Amino acid sequence: MNSKGTGNRPFFICYLCGMSKATYTVTAALPYANGPLHLGHVAGVYLPADIFVRFLRMNGHDVAFICGADEHGAAITLRAKKEGLSPKDIVDKYDGIIRQAFSDFNISFDIFHRTSSELHHQTSADFFKRLHDQGQFTEEVSEQYFDEEFEQFLADRYITGTCPKCQSAGAYGDQCEKCGSDLSPTDLINPISTLSGKTPVLRTTSHWYLPMNQHETWLKEWIQEGILDGEQQHNPKEWRNQVIGQCMSWINGGLRPRAMTRDLDWGVKVPLPGADGKVLYVWLDAPIGYISATKQWALDNGKDWEQYWLKSKAKDRKLVHFIGKDNIVFHAIIFPILLKNHGDFILPDNVPAYEFLNLEGDKFSTSRNWAVWLHEYIAAYPDKIDELKYVLSAIAPETKDAEFTWKEFQTRVNSELADIMGNFVNRTLVLTNKYYEGKVPAAGAYTPEDALIIAQIEEIPNRISKLAYAYKLREAQAEMMQFARIGNKYLADNEPWKLVKTDPARVETIMHLALQITANLQIGCQLFLPATAEKLSKMLNASWAHFSDLGRTDLLEAGHQIGEVQILFAKIEDALVETEVAKLKATAAPTSKFPPMKDAIAFDDFTKMDLRMGTILSAQKVEKADKLLQLTVDTGIDHRTIVSGIAEHYAPEDIIGKTVLVLLNLEPRKIRGIESQGMILMAENEEGKLSFLASEKEFGAGPSVR
Repeated sequence: MNSKGTGNRPFFICYLCGMSKATYTVTAALPYANGPLHLGHVAGVYLPADIFVRFLRMNGHDVAFICGADEHGAAITLRAKKEGLSPKDIVDKYDGIIRQAFSDFNISFDIFHRTSSELHHQTSADFFKRLHDQGQFTEEVSEQYFDEEFEQFLADRYITGTCPKCQSAGAYGDQCEKCGSDLSPTDLINPISTLSGKTPVLRTTSHWYLPMNQHETWLKEWIQEGILDGEQQHNPKEWRNQVIGQCMSWINGGLRPRAMTRDLDWGVKVPLPGADGKVLYVWLDAPIGYISATKQWALDNGKDWEQYWLKSKAKDRKLVHFIGKDNIVFHAIIFPILLKNHGDFILPDNVPAYEFLNLEGDKFSTSRNWAVWLHEYIAAYPDKIDELKYVLSAIAPETKDAEFTWKEFQTRVNSELADIMGNFVNRTLVLTNKYYEGKVPAAGAYTPEDALIIAQIEEIPNRISKLAYAYKLREAQAEMMQFARIGNKYLADNEPWKLVKTDPARVETIMHLALQITANLQIGCQLFLPATAEKLSKMLNASWAHFSDLGRTDLLEAGHQIGEVQILFAKIEDALVETEVAKLKATAAPTSKFPPMKDAIAFDDFTKMDLRMGTILSAQKVEKADKLLQLTVDTGIDHRTIVSGIAEHYAPEDIIGKTVLVLLNLEPRKIRGIESQGMILMAENEEGKLSFLASEKEFGAGPSVR
């Protein structure tokens, strides 16, 4: 059955929201092709983006939904080195896993592209070349960390260390994920190469930098007031507080020039003479992936890609980036700077960033395998796709971190989907078959109670529209569920299975209205639960394609024959919860406050280290260095000077006479002008307290460690 004429109400809905003619380019953050997707990724980017796009399409908006695999950057090469594969092997492997998972989960991208494609490389290179020719970059010579064992410069994510701002271990060379601070590799305390596990050295190299500090004034006005070049470009009240807050924290803290190139052999090559061995910074080339993907989609579908990106043709088009909060700075500061510098492109109308989703009381962690992987869930429960969608949308971390637990998954599926929506639909259709041989009965006169129900039904689409256009998709789904709640209560209050014996005419009206509510669920589920919408379509033997049909109570004509009834949602048993929680605990690495084990070394490498017991003969503070002590150590074969960063933990007079573990054959290194001829080995607990590894009562100087 097709939808009928819709009168004036649907146009009222569109104009009410001010979106009757808006066109959209919607992007979802490009997932790194270095591992599969987990539920945190889905809840915080791809599912809400998909719901929003489905809403736009059902309202007749011109929209392009763009995504693709991010196949460059340090994360890819790191995984390749760990698995002993080439970067191309890695991206081919995980692109396939990610692409299939999105397809199975029914995420409706217009295109899922790849940044390793020739079209993307050309698009990115052309973009960089234009900015370079316009003088938007500065070429600077600087010292960059170099891993001597692997003989290569280290990109930001190849370096970890202690954050200088929050003192958290494991901060990366470009960002501390604990406090969100913008960092440079040389800011890190005790930097370590993630390749060799050793302290890198500084070597001179040259790169092209984006002088972000020159863009603070217009960025403030654009982000806080929505004004760009003197014109109102977007409504800042529609941006999430955490997005504006994080952006302003970066800007008020002072933006710094950021290198737009890297010393790597995997990525988009810098299109300039003399730039051998250099590629574009991944956070320059990855967002351009949205543009190259649109180009490919346009080529494949006879479209004009410029209508989706260029100011000259895009007109009132809105660019919307769905991302996680860890990508705010790249999509709301760096990419807008690049787009504005280029001159031809529209800037984002909104960047609806999501907070993090946690799992069973802890953060999702790929390194510890503390995760529910999307492709594994789909393989295990292919008939429960919409159940997962519903729960992830219901707990979506729109404004604050949220948590997924298997117990809550069970509770929401059973008490909301099965007991409310499923129960209502089953009762309605089963009674229709029982009383009317599966044909929609005609409605008699509506009672005041019926009129109230109809008024509530007609109002729901308005609320969904307002919420969806405001990117409040969690609340929008709750409004869709109101159809089921209203219908379930309507049947429970009127008890047609009892009333049919005394007032069969009244039951016909009740069942007619219940069937109209069921038809509304078929429309509403197309936004949030598309597989369920397909089931309802088959059961009703009817479907409707437009959001403007939502809220109508004349969707099904009297006499229309419904289809075969089936259970909409099966309940989740305790066994599933127990199995999944046990699996999670069994496969996850134990939680530890200490750094993870470094890469394995050969036994021969260990035997090269000369470890001996030594006795501290004298100790004194190093001038103008709060953390350093200058020690004279008796090693049994000589007396040598060692500079050690233990002054904050031990007074000089307290350690004279102590026997300690010494690494003798460490290459001498000048520290504050003093040549240090070895290293004192210490243990550090989770609170940062240091302890010697030997007691002065047990050994004298000289014994080797075996």
